[in-house]
Amino acid sequence: MTDHLLYELRGHAAYLTINRQDRRNAITQEMIQGLMEHLNRIDGDPEVRAICITGAGDKIFCSGADLGLTLAGEDGHRLAGAKSYAELLKKMTEFGKPLVARVNGPCLAGGLGLMLACDLVIARDDAYFCTPEVNVGIFPMMVGALLLRHVGVKKTMDMVLTGRKVSAPEAAAMGLITRSVPPERLDQEVEDLLAGLTQKSPIGIRIGKQAFRAVWDLPFEQAVDSLCEALGNVLSTEDAAEGMKAFLEKRRPEFKGR
Repeated sequence: MTDHLLYELRGHAAYLTINRQDRRNAITQEMIQGLMEHLNRIDGDPEVRAICITGAGDKIFCSGADLGLTLAGEDGHRLAGAKSYAELLKKMTEFGKPLVARVNGPCLAGGLGLMLACDLVIARDDAYFCTPEVNVGIFPMMVGALLLRHVGVKKTMDMVLTGRKVSAPEAAAMGLITRSVPPERLDQEVEDLLAGLTQKSPIGIRIGKQAFRAVWDLPFEQAVDSLCEALGNVLSTEDAAEGMKAFLEKRRPEFKGR
């Protein structure tokens, strides 16, 4: 992998940084493959308990796909790059460890998909979010699958049909992101969030995330029953026993991920 995608481990948190500032941190096919490879490796690494995805610099998070290098794909097939991007979104939404997006500037088009596929999103309050594909005769197809689930039909159609810029405070209010913070607070907010996540039970989080993902589209009764079964799986872990013991003993639990 080139230096267009940077990897750094800070304690138990891994940082993946899109590093193409000269191209507005646009996504390439190589970068998609690099993200997939890193996620596959991280998934099996017990030392990594949370992941932060961000863009280099302070001008932009991600401008979406580099149309000249991504959509066509290496074999020339018109959907090869798009299918790789779709696989990445699926990989991220099914990932067993917490994914945090650090939005350090505008987030556009395919970048919006990367952001939405994360569990938590902290953005600068001067950032904005936009799906401008309609302006060039395209449509944010794969991104739409996530948009519809996060903000509903009306808000999604407002964004994809107009291509307007949604400010970070508005994005937080509509459920597009977790919260917006002053630019000078961004790093500390993200670091504090990651520090907290890495102290939680890895196996409890994995089971919980998988359980919530499985009931996204289920009717209420089925969802409740499914989550009840998942609770049983969590309660059978060593971490759950340790957590309850630590609570009674008024101390911090020592989670092992088992």
